[in-house]
Amino acid sequence: QVQLAESGGGLVQAGGSLRLACAASGRTFSRYTSGWFRQAPGKEREFVAAISWSGGSIRYAGSVKGRFTISRDNAKNTVYLQMNSLNPEDTAIYYCAETSLGIGSTQYEYSNWGEGTQVTVSS
Repeated sequence: QVQLAESGGGLVQAGGSLRLACAASGRTFSRYTSGWFRQAPGKEREFVAAISWSGGSIRYAGSVKGRFTISRDNAKNTVYLQMNSLNPEDTAIYYCAETSLGIGSTQYEYSNWGEGTQVTVSS
């Protein structure tokens, strides 16, 4: 069982930046797609970004494209999400997840999840 752990969340002012990291431990399956999702109180979980094992396929939600950048370092078993130009609408719990089914953009395609990290953007 691969354990995922997010880090890097916190409180920032509008226009600021945060860099989230998702570290995986206990890796037994090397080929996978990693994704980031977020969920605000009272709302459904929302796709943010995904990246294939090789990094050759990347997908962003329209709401974050141009502001967020997803990347990975397989040697460190870590996936990153650089978030720039943050606004209060980005406030949510951010989750990283993995899938072996492709570069999906729906939560139902992902079977392995971290516990999440809180991102709060003040105005």
